[in-house]
Amino acid sequence: MIVFLACTKSKADKPCKAREMYQGELFKKSLRYAQRLNPRKIYILSAKYGLLELDDQIEPYEKTLNGATKKERKQWSGMVYKQLQKKGVDFNEEAIFLAGENYRYFLKQLFTKASMPLKGLSIGRQLQYYKQREETS
Repeated sequence: MIVFLACTKSKADKPCKAREMYQGELFKKSLRYAQRLNPRKIYILSAKYGLLELDDQIEPYEKTLNGATKKERKQWSGMVYKQLQKKGVDFNEEAIFLAGENYRYFLKQLFTKASMPLKGLSIGRQLQYYKQREETS
């Protein structure tokens, strides 16, 4: 199983590992949740860098896909697809997307077993989803 997390607006102000760059509560909770799923791999979907591993060293940035056109999101997804291929990802492996529609839309179609447990949930509901699962684990 592979889990995909989304980058967040709230970031560290200096270069660091990807897992430390994103400072928002939603990212921190999604990372803890993803780790409890015990996946083979966790990736972060970054508007600037595309596909990130948790320990990749990155610089702070201000970029999001939330205002991007469909064409721009498709181009970004194409870049991520190439990064996934380079990493030898098996697209028949189960993929869980803990990322918003703008980040997952084109990517989820690449996987034969893709799930989006947070689909349609507001940020508040997503935080609640993670909190409920923290309490039961």
